[in-house]
Amino acid sequence: MKGKRPVQAAAAATLGCALTVVWGPGTAQATGTPENGISFYNVVFNDGEPVVIGTTNTVQIPVTFTVKSTAPLDWFRVWAYKGTLTNGDALNDASEWNEDCRESKAGGFYFYDCDRVHDIDPRSERLNGGKGLINADATSWKVGATGVRLGGGFDDDHLSTTVQVKRYDRIRDMNASPEPVTAGKAITVKGTIQRANWDTNHYDGYSGRRVSLQFKPAGSSSYSTVKKVYSGTGGTLSTTVTATQDGAWRWKYYGNSTSGPATSHGDYVDVVQ
Repeated sequence: MKGKRPVQAAAAATLGCALTVVWGPGTAQATGTPENGISFYNVVFNDGEPVVIGTTNTVQIPVTFTVKSTAPLDWFRVWAYKGTLTNGDALNDASEWNEDCRESKAGGFYFYDCDRVHDIDPRSERLNGGKGLINADATSWKVGATGVRLGGGFDDDHLSTTVQVKRYDRIRDMNASPEPVTAGKAITVKGTIQRANWDTNHYDGYSGRRVSLQFKPAGSSSYSTVKKVYSGTGGTLSTTVTATQDGAWRWKYYGNSTSGPATSHGDYVDVVQ
């Protein structure tokens, strides 16, 4: 196990132990009876939010959890996987991690409170037999945990939560024209919505998406939805609105079960009264 180091049983110490990356919504508790006096709880992935990953950029993922044990632990980990607990494809295989765990002892138990940040590389050769992430990975992953005691004995747990991993969406080529425009005339707003394709490591046009056109009047701090448009072939977006006042236009997509949300930049249009 990468990063494996002995854990010293000293109260309030910072631990050096191995942890593989985990992500997704919710707080997890171990299912079944803890083995060898080891249990995991208060497991929180990515601050309770789905993990949205693009084609190239490494994404940092926070994870917090607590391990409770009747004896000092040699190492422990929590990870997301598909397949079986003991022979599955681990999402953590694309990760690197730092180590930040605090140890304490109370009531005859050892407690390890961990607060960590992990990096995931979508192109990691350690995932899917060298392929990195593939499109089928945009789904709900299960979560497992392992703890190993100093001197022998371990516990493998399937935790009662899932990790939702999504493909990154983006909106490009945002443009509202003409600029300036006479009040009462038409403004044409265009753009293109794209989705990460992990199979090819490129972004493809995302057709058939219901995308909101939003407007922020001059002097305002917030956008509101004016109309909704479905993206066409290649993810193209296009619609017209009537010019009434100065302000910024943008596109916003709220995502779905396999794709994250996306927001374009705002394009300001002067309206001549």
